[in-house]
Amino acid sequence: QLQLVESGGGLVQPGGSLNLSCAASGFTSANYAIGWFRQAPGKERVGVSCINNGAGSTIYADSVKGRFTISRDNAKNTVYLQMISLKPEDTAVYYCAAGLIATIQHPRWYDYWGQGTQVTVSS
Repeated sequence: QLQLVESGGGLVQPGGSLNLSCAASGFTSANYAIGWFRQAPGKERVGVSCINNGAGSTIYADSVKGRFTISRDNAKNTVYLQMISLKPEDTAVYYCAAGLIATIQHPRWYDYWGQGTQVTVSS
């Protein structure tokens, strides 16, 4: 059974950091592009970052460039999203997803999704 499980979310103060994990099971995540998306209450799900299935090329949304870093550990079948200098506007449910195309343009390019992990940035 193909599954993605996110973890690492939580409550953090502005300026703090969190490290999200996306653990894959039932398939080899190295064969897929993995994207991170987020969805704030009342808003659409938007792309944050993605990493391709080859050389590990990455893409970041302008809003997170310089603050978020995506990486993958193929031996652990896991993709990470390191987040620093967090802002209140980063508050959202964060989802990881697997697909054949590395893009943050739209969620429709991804076939498999995790359940999400809540990130709240507040003082």
